[in-house]
Amino acid sequence: MSGVPTSHARASNLLAIGFLLVCVLPCALAWDQMRLLFKLVLENDTFSQIPLIPLVSVFLIFERRASIFAEVSFGWILGASLLAPGMILLGVARPNLWQLSSTNSVCLLVLAIVLVWLGAFALFFGTRAFRAASFPLFFLLFMVPIPEPVLSKTIFLLQAGSSRMAEAFFGIMGVPYHRHGFVFELPGVAIRVAEECSGIRSTLALLITTVLASHILLKSPWKRLVLCIAVVPIAIFKNGLRIATLSTLAVYVNPAFLYGNLHRRGGIVFFAIALLPMTLLLKLLQRGENPTSALPTGASARIPTI
Repeated sequence: MSGVPTSHARASNLLAIGFLLVCVLPCALAWDQMRLLFKLVLENDTFSQIPLIPLVSVFLIFERRASIFAEVSFGWILGASLLAPGMILLGVARPNLWQLSSTNSVCLLVLAIVLVWLGAFALFFGTRAFRAASFPLFFLLFMVPIPEPVLSKTIFLLQAGSSRMAEAFFGIMGVPYHRHGFVFELPGVAIRVAEECSGIRSTLALLITTVLASHILLKSPWKRLVLCIAVVPIAIFKNGLRIATLSTLAVYVNPAFLYGNLHRRGGIVFFAIALLPMTLLLKLLQRGENPTSALPTGASARIPTI
């Protein structure tokens, strides 16, 4: 009798080791490209979420490990259907056969790695476990950076929306201005809503936070969708408020506000402001739902830019 659990534990350990080895394989095969990825993560805010996403997925799987791994088996078909395209994309990304830009090359590499990880999970733990862990597994797709030209177009739309929102705030606050595209001429100062100040990083962070919160706290798919859609207008509202606030302080208090700590490090303040309407909307959507039923186990002179 004592040999049964020991044998089961040994088999589980072998499955876990096999899974980890397959997960490490694409990173080892594309080590040169991985170094480029590390560099982009450190230097480009658009990539800064990549290291955090797998940690969140691992935590969610660990919290529900009892139900996810209640019945494991080899999922050959599903595993192969994900591993095969993942390895093909990895083979394309390594020598950059399509001569992609550094950003798009990294996008392809990360997508290949995620597909291999998904395939490895299905292969070693089976279709049932894959379905039970579907949210944390597909949450890994947030690791994949937005490719060009989609990223540039998204940034442009955020710039345009934030500029219009800032214009509305200037009107409400009675600040005189003259606008040329993304440039605002204000009394004694002119500012430009630059690409790096479009709010793309905070918008991605807000979207990821909202997707996670909607999964944990809401049951209805349409309510989850409504909450996620609300991210875009709220992010634009937040960024327009940030632009108008810093500009107004520069006009009426001190021009140094355009370069000071509130400009460089005040993003967390306005991110917290954006969380307020998101929280209120979440509370509204939770009406009629059991607030604990969706919880997983254990979860509880130069023109400055602005």
